[in-house]
Amino acid sequence: MKNHALYNLREKLVSERALHAKKVCVCMGGSCMASGSQKVLDKLKEEVKHSNIGSGVEIKSVGCMGACAKGPLVKMEADDVIYQKVNPDNLKPILTDHLKGHKPVPHMVLFADNDSQPTIKSSEHPFFKNQRMIVLENFSRLDPTSIEDYITAGGYKALQKALTQMTPEEVIGEVKQSGIRGRGGAGFPTGNKWEMSYKYVGENKYIVCNGDEGDPGAFMDRSILECDPHRILEGMILGGYATGATKGFAYIRGEYPLAIQRFTTAIQRAKKLGLLGKNILETNFSFDVEIRIGAGAFVCGEETALLASIEGKRGTPHVRPPYPAEKGLWDMPTIINNVETYANIPPIVEKGGEWYAGIGTPKSTGTKVFALSGCIQNTGLVEVPIGTTLRQVIFDIGGGIPGGKKFKAAQTGGPSGGCIPEQHLDTPLDYEALNKLGSIMGSGGLIVMDETSCMVDVARFFMDFCMDESCGKCVPCRVGTKHMFELLNKICKGNATEMDLELLESLAPMVKETSLCGLGQSAPNPLLSTLRYFRDEYLAHVREKRCPAGVCNMNPVLAEVR
Repeated sequence: MKNHALYNLREKLVSERALHAKKVCVCMGGSCMASGSQKVLDKLKEEVKHSNIGSGVEIKSVGCMGACAKGPLVKMEADDVIYQKVNPDNLKPILTDHLKGHKPVPHMVLFADNDSQPTIKSSEHPFFKNQRMIVLENFSRLDPTSIEDYITAGGYKALQKALTQMTPEEVIGEVKQSGIRGRGGAGFPTGNKWEMSYKYVGENKYIVCNGDEGDPGAFMDRSILECDPHRILEGMILGGYATGATKGFAYIRGEYPLAIQRFTTAIQRAKKLGLLGKNILETNFSFDVEIRIGAGAFVCGEETALLASIEGKRGTPHVRPPYPAEKGLWDMPTIINNVETYANIPPIVEKGGEWYAGIGTPKSTGTKVFALSGCIQNTGLVEVPIGTTLRQVIFDIGGGIPGGKKFKAAQTGGPSGGCIPEQHLDTPLDYEALNKLGSIMGSGGLIVMDETSCMVDVARFFMDFCMDESCGKCVPCRVGTKHMFELLNKICKGNATEMDLELLESLAPMVKETSLCGLGQSAPNPLLSTLRYFRDEYLAHVREKRCPAGVCNMNPVLAEVR
């Protein structure tokens, strides 16, 4: 295929980009844009254009650099230095001292406000040094709107390899060998799912990308869609080739306008270069992708509800089997994977399943992207090998708890997950270990809490969320979440008795075991895990009418009685 237009284009682009000796990269991820990175980009271009800094300087917009709370971020690529909280007014030292004088500006370096002696080179800082980036590898170096950038970095190589050197069965074989499990939360082996769909016969087959990320504190899928849309697109096309599908749908929630905009641009530019549509790369394989915009219903993250929404119906789940791989969109075989899963497919196909299986643990291979937030020094987007411990993520990468406060708990898996206490900080972040603790991997939200958090209030918050987001189709979820919320609210206000606590403990397992879909089945998890590890706080609220963390507004009448 060396004579193919894609190969020639890549060689040409690589040669052209080598001319730029100095690259100044401005983060144009959603968080940095909200902080004003567009103004920084414009100002940089203007200053370089009208100054004597020198030729060969390229001012480049790139994706998220990970440290989302420190934006706008500017990276001097050749020197491996990232500057934080940059604005048009404090740009001058970066231009004069660093770009012209080759001397970094220490007080502006990323995380300088956290460190007594700032780490100048970003790759040497613990936040980056302890990560292993596969999904996020392109983020801080490629323009998300440029298909040329993606191709230069090796994009669509995996697709070219699959269409010209591999059969669909061989692609599925590599995915199976990789051991990758769905990154949306359930952790079902992706290769097995693809193989099932491949074997089913249907007039049409479909590929669906679940971009309906709805967990509070989660922003992994949004960032991947915003910052590397072609990687997702390539993963979907490979899924179509492997399973025999010719049509794909990217279901993206409406609250993600930047992700929708950039994914739309990626589709348009891939079609223009013959990488999407009819006879892709001059082969007999044809595949097209459309975007469907979700209305923000949390339940539409559940696959059967999502499919109903794509079909124009009300987004409510239905009983399985049959599973979507056999009978999905319009009763045809359908593969549903989330954004992060598709982002892993191109490197698996290009480098081989054995390579991927060598990362992580034997049962949970590869890496996982986490949205690290809450009471933590270094918030942001991180990617680590599965099996990395909670302690390593929170203290080595995250920098620990600010303000000298003590760690109390970490919430994994969002409203469907559980709260993990200090005694389990050395738990590996993998599917099996988290399940044993009463939590789940989920899609990757990781919220850190310190000693000022009330765990009863935390359980109430997540139950309130699940109650509001219940579709109402089944009684256990519709009624059960409401009753659990009311009981938790009663406890937080200091009006509950021990009988109420007993009722809560009997109600939670019933809702978990009898609800129709994953929303209701997992809604009690935060409650059950806090009861398991922080029972003393519940008893303090019920028996002593006291909130140990001082968060809950206890009933003053009962407080006087106490």
